[in-house]
Amino acid sequence: MTTAAIIGGGSFGTAMACVARRAGLAVTLWAREPEVVEAINTGHGNPFFLEGIAIEAGIKASSDLGMTVRAADFVLMAVPSQFLRGVAQQMRPALRPRTPVVSCSKGIERRSCALMPEVIAEALPDAVVAVLAGPSFAKEVALGLTTGVTLASTDLAVAERLARRLSSARFHVYTSNDPMSATIGGAYKNVLAIACGIAIARNMGENMRGMLIARGLHEMARLAHAKGGRPVNLLGLAGSGDVTLTCMGTQSRNTTFGIALGEGRSVAAILAERKVVTEGVHTSAAISELARRLAVPAPIAAAVNRIVNEGASIEEMMGGLFAGPAGHELAGLS
Repeated sequence: MTTAAIIGGGSFGTAMACVARRAGLAVTLWAREPEVVEAINTGHGNPFFLEGIAIEAGIKASSDLGMTVRAADFVLMAVPSQFLRGVAQQMRPALRPRTPVVSCSKGIERRSCALMPEVIAEALPDAVVAVLAGPSFAKEVALGLTTGVTLASTDLAVAERLARRLSSARFHVYTSNDPMSATIGGAYKNVLAIACGIAIARNMGENMRGMLIARGLHEMARLAHAKGGRPVNLLGLAGSGDVTLTCMGTQSRNTTFGIALGEGRSVAAILAERKVVTEGVHTSAAISELARRLAVPAPIAAAVNRIVNEGASIEEMMGGLFAGPAGHELAGLS
């Protein structure tokens, strides 16, 4: 494996292009926006999504999806989750059989409630599917600050090969054979971060935020178990690590979205001023519906969905979250 294709010219796609280049790989990044392609090829930066950060020399950008994929030994998919299926389907004629395709998108498809590895497997049936997740703000990854992630695939040998190729002195890639848990963790933490942001803005206290995180991890674990994952793996980077960063870090799009929402701003107004996708908005609806289909209680996700997508009262939803009898703490997991 010497050649990597990065699909998606947003902040995280650009950051992962830097990771791959630092690891000594030949890197081509596909971007939908011609201005991003031009900026990377001529200015060695992406001012549209990673302003002020110089990216690694040697990264090439292209607007030709087929050419980018055809030349790759493996592919990192870093497009917003709601667009992943469409882009993957466009890639299919050019993708060589048994090429590893790694989802870096942290969301759930809204209508189907399909997880990202399920979407890739359906759109690219000849690919080897993997998931990359963990606490990894794009800006810090691009700057080369120390970061650890999980790379998960049911084909553990492929995961280990990819991990070796992407690892460097400050980018540590651990492996797992449980992509379901890694995917649930990566998606759910964005929803939980919105709840934590609301709690910050409404001065609900640090105790409340600690309880939200703990109970959110419980919801996450039950969903992962229902999808065939192993909840113990959520103790790792793709679960507790990502939750800690996203719910506590000031760079989190979803936490800052929750703060703005808690301050009284409308969903439409907040999203209108953002260039980047706030994944938790769509994921809250998808994960609530997935939980319903799996008969798994997910009250935090349901509350966030009601607030964000249905206009429900913050006071009513957040106030009612922990109003009933507590019960057994780890119900459904013991």
